[in-house]
Amino acid sequence: MKLGVMAALFGEVGLDGALEKCREYALDCIELPVGYYGGKKLVDAGALLSDARARKAFQRKISDAGLEISALSAHGNPLHPERRIAEESHRRFQDAVRLAKKLGVEVVCGFSGCPGGSPADRTPNWVTCAWPDDFAAIATWQWEKKLIPYWKEQVRFASDHGVRIALEMHPGFSVYNADTLIRLREKCGKAIGANLDPSHLFWQGMDPLACVRALAGCIWHVHAKDCRIEPATTAVKGVLDTRPYREVLARSWVFCTVGYGHGPDFWGDFIRQLRAVGYDGAISIEHEDSLMSMSEGFGKAVALLKQLILRERAGASWWQ
Repeated sequence: MKLGVMAALFGEVGLDGALEKCREYALDCIELPVGYYGGKKLVDAGALLSDARARKAFQRKISDAGLEISALSAHGNPLHPERRIAEESHRRFQDAVRLAKKLGVEVVCGFSGCPGGSPADRTPNWVTCAWPDDFAAIATWQWEKKLIPYWKEQVRFASDHGVRIALEMHPGFSVYNADTLIRLREKCGKAIGANLDPSHLFWQGMDPLACVRALAGCIWHVHAKDCRIEPATTAVKGVLDTRPYREVLARSWVFCTVGYGHGPDFWGDFIRQLRAVGYDGAISIEHEDSLMSMSEGFGKAVALLKQLILRERAGASWWQ
């Protein structure tokens, strides 16, 4: 198993700065965003696709840093009812797939997207319950008319390029848990798998270890991000929380540095469970902790995960 970073974290310092950070922390791999959500693009896919010399220089820069690319990422909403947004997300996704083939990268990460609730909508409509019946009808329309047709085409496209699609199970999009990911995979094709981020599973009330088992054989990539649930707040408000992330004390849950929502016992077991189902790829760190600086939080995540991965590599039990 290899330790890396979702490099949007270093978007402010550019690619060279990101590679320097990876060297500083002695990482094995890097996940490179090609843009859209977050606006942090470290790779200009269009420029690299059109210039073989630039691609070779780019690949040399990555290898000189002692890294490999774990995935290219295009996190957008290709099913957005606003045509401009959907087309831009779709273009970035397909450019990422084309570039992945040319770079020898096997995985492109992204979101499933979320359509509107009808052809007349201008904003996405994420359905979270089956009643009143309007909601069940919306979900059926979204899957049958939008989600399945779109991803069937993208599976063919990705498969033609020798690339697997790693969808992050993220609330707000049509694929947000193991059940919806498996359903999309069964309907559209086996190129679809998971970019498994336990933080989004925690706050929805899921057990990431059980999700690893449920997704055995179709985990293509893994994010390391933690989530702290605030029991006193959740007891009153539940977990559906639209307050801004910066309002930490008022929220039912917050993203946090690896180890600060769930301790080393969980993260050690998470790594062991991934190995048990045959995953031996990248653990890509994300940092979205409102209370800890990037350098502090990222450093703590690297230190903990390195220790646990080394123990697993050595065959030692994580509790010893």
